[in-house]
Amino acid sequence: LCAAVPLKDMKLLDVKLGQLPTWLAMRDFTPGGIVGAVRRGYDRYYNKYINVKKGGLGGISMVLAGYVVVSYIWSYSHL
Repeated sequence: LCAAVPLKDMKLLDVKLGQLPTWLAMRDFTPGGIVGAVRRGYDRYYNKYINVKKGGLGGISMVLAGYVVVSYIWSYSHL
């Protein structure tokens, strides 16, 4: 059987709608808490998309698609 996770330690996607006000009341909304939450989010994004162990076709295709969009905007600046 799976042990129950305390509401304080749950992720937002795991919280049920009825538990949302209680979960929000347990969050740390001090400046230090907000900075820590932003830092954790950035670290999660960086480790998932930037700091990968091996490169693949996905990363190269994202760079190529970005180049195509930017060059299109530069070519048709009236848009």
